[in-house]
Amino acid sequence: MMCGMFDPKTDLLCTLLEPLADGASDNWAGARTALDSASEAEGDVLTLVEARDAAGLRALLDAWTSGESLRPLHDRGVLKRAVKAFRKRLKLARLDQESRIGGPMSSGQKSGIVAVEAPDQYPPDVWAEIVRQGRLLDAGHRQLELPPEA
Repeated sequence: MMCGMFDPKTDLLCTLLEPLADGASDNWAGARTALDSASEAEGDVLTLVEARDAAGLRALLDAWTSGESLRPLHDRGVLKRAVKAFRKRLKLARLDQESRIGGPMSSGQKSGIVAVEAPDQYPPDVWAEIVRQGRLLDAGHRQLELPPEA
């Protein structure tokens, strides 16, 4: 992903920072601008970007991925909104099916839908991170489902 195309409403900071940490991009100025738009213009991330410290950035990204360190507020907000959008899509799919299986004389059958395709307003890396965290399960064929209730 290029830094100029960063959408703070739907993109994760780790996706923006990954090419810088790997040396695949040198658009540090673009990353700095994107950090401002993502309201993450303080703390460790900003310090590393301003210092152009690829090794430090790689260590921070690895800590986020491993769960050793909390993701930035921006990423947590994006992930939360994505799960909410998924739940809404699942609910609407179930309601749609339930409205078709009966009419006014319905037996009150519940929908059998357990998985739906993830909303496309969020990029695939967002859904991959949510699945990695166990908040949703990959049901195959680009479909996701809620994990069983604990």
